Amino acid sequence: MTDTREPLRLGTRRSRLAMAQSGQVADAVSRVTGRPVELVEITTYGDVSREALAQIGGTGVFVTALRDALLKGEVDFAVHSLKDLPTTQPDDLVVAAVPVREDPRDVIVARDALKFTDLPSGARIGTGSPRRMAQLNAYARSHGLDIATVPIRGNVDTRIGFVRSGELDAVVLAAAGLKRIGRGDEVTDFLSVDTVLPAPGQGALAIECTAGNADLVAALAELDDPFTRIAVTAERSLLAALEAGCSAPVGALADLLADGQIVKEMRLRAVVGTTDGTRMVQLSTTGPVPETHDGAMALGRELAVEMLAQGAAGLMGERAQ
Repeated sequence: MTDTREPLRLGTRRSRLAMAQSGQVADAVSRVTGRPVELVEITTYGDVSREALAQIGGTGVFVTALRDALLKGEVDFAVHSLKDLPTTQPDDLVVAAVPVREDPRDVIVARDALKFTDLPSGARIGTGSPRRMAQLNAYARSHGLDIATVPIRGNVDTRIGFVRSGELDAVVLAAAGLKRIGRGDEVTDFLSVDTVLPAPGQGALAIECTAGNADLVAALAELDDPFTRIAVTAERSLLAALEAGCSAPVGALADLLADGQIVKEMRLRAVVGTTDGTRMVQLSTTGPVPETHDGAMALGRELAVEMLAQGAAGLMGERAQ
């Protein structure tokens, strides 16, 4: 029987992507609670600022307004792209669920349906991400390709519009975002994670509510995917240990390695580099799948310590350039 109580209020950014992914979460929450869910649109600083994310700090610019609305009781829960969340969690808020992750890879949308390696000499590739710039430039340098990475901002329509107008030869976007808004067919090339590691948490969502709302925390927890959570916990622990924000040139991905149907091990790969791709620190570690939150945190910290020992901190210092 459908619950007749007031609808649950879901706080979301106003962008088309945020609305799409929040709508999908709303449907899932409605199924597990039996209550209707209404979307409450909230404008964040990151949505209205025209500055490059690396210039305004990146960390939290899409999150703070949603969290303020939660703490003021204006919404019951909020949906974030996990890669936008600062790595330190406020005591009075809890990430109640991390649902099954969408494809974490980056993709190219290029003119004439070109693949990345088929782009012409001197190709202009748009991205607002120092992480993507660093890895694309490093790959091009090591494979004798001549590309120019061009900083851009804007929503999916704006970015793809640069290609359609001929201003750019290609743009780099997240596979998950395009799939969630039903535009996956515009992808001309999927970038292997061996070429470009995604942002920590890319492709995953975080469903957050106040820690004191025990009933809602328990209901939302039904949407949690333990494997996704353990993977992104390791990735974000690495990011935190590097003391890097979400706009820093850090890529990380935790893969779950299965033997048949049984997940046996987790491999955590990470990269830090200068945006011109001339200096990179790239390491990985493989071990048993962590069974606890603390275990996943330790895995990320340990790899970060190794990266710092190889000079990673000096490369991140240039992230705002």
